[in-house]
Amino acid sequence: MLMTGLSGNELYCLAQKGWSPGNIVVGNSVYSLGVIRGIASGFQTMTGGEIGSITQLIVDGRHAAIQRLETEAQREGAHGLTGVTSDLKSLSGMIEFLAVGSAVHGDNYTGPFFSTACTGQDLYCQIDAGYHPRHFVIGNVAYALGIGRGISGAFKTIARRGEVKEFSDMYNHTRHLALERLEAEATQRGCNAVVDVITKIIPFGPGVKEMLMVGTGSHNDALGNPPKPLTSELTGEELWNLTQMGYAPLRLVLGTSVYALGMIGGISAFFKALGRGEVSEMTQLVYEARENCLEHIRREAELAGADGVIGIKVTIHEIGGGLVEVLAIGTAVKRNAKVATESPQILPQSIIRDRDTFFEIEPQIPGMQPRELNRGN
Repeated sequence: MLMTGLSGNELYCLAQKGWSPGNIVVGNSVYSLGVIRGIASGFQTMTGGEIGSITQLIVDGRHAAIQRLETEAQREGAHGLTGVTSDLKSLSGMIEFLAVGSAVHGDNYTGPFFSTACTGQDLYCQIDAGYHPRHFVIGNVAYALGIGRGISGAFKTIARRGEVKEFSDMYNHTRHLALERLEAEATQRGCNAVVDVITKIIPFGPGVKEMLMVGTGSHNDALGNPPKPLTSELTGEELWNLTQMGYAPLRLVLGTSVYALGMIGGISAFFKALGRGEVSEMTQLVYEARENCLEHIRREAELAGADGVIGIKVTIHEIGGGLVEVLAIGTAVKRNAKVATESPQILPQSIIRDRDTFFEIEPQIPGMQPRELNRGN
């Protein structure tokens, strides 16, 4: 009996490219942080930045789970995996690295075994646009803000309003380091592109976060052999449309700005907030942070020789202590006369996003209303 995680839409789209479903498969690995690594990471959080021991532990755990996932799929005679996810679960003070995906079988397929992060719909679009999957790839950094860095930045937030370079530089470094590691892993797999990149920031113990990027390492003959794999966070249908228009992605571009309101501005904004109307200090602060962040990615795109940046997303959240972080991310693109789609029109089923049908409700906390949690988010 077939047991697959693929939806009806995914099955239909993959069938158009000669792929049939196999079973859902799982790979996992349970780790203990260990006393030595725990102490070592504790000292590193004093200064901030990357915590190498934690990064390596996470890399080892994620790859061990993915390797077991692939072994199980190959044991069942599959030619590839799609919809691969890499998650962390907490189990009694230990960490489980969990990888899940759905096996697929190809009609007369003779290529190497592959694994992808994308859905069946996205995989159809990528293949039709010339991006053939090779391997699920990861780039990550475990980092801490750091006590020393935090104290230095804190004095600046008291003294003035504006960007806190210590924080901005660290955040920008960790995000770009994750991207560089994603590119390096794709290069090792013989890929010239990484598509369907997904970016997450995941809490990992007190004061530590993981910056994680995953994507599908692919190869497109039309792209030749660039010095670094091209990277894109565009959806499958966006990538297909871009190819149809004669463009190819160059690089995922991202920039972060961390801003402080400052004591003087903070007091002024506080008293204005007691009344009604616009708080001009906060308006200007957030505006400047966004503009600075967008300037970061504009410069990156220019250095890459791009014609433009598309799909820009700008997020903002409060770090605490009067600090706000703004993150901008998008895909730099350039016209490329060599790229082309196999089909003149995109398949209608490939642009359908599957509807989530399973939800769980958080336990009610006194004084708070329960809210629905979507397991897929």
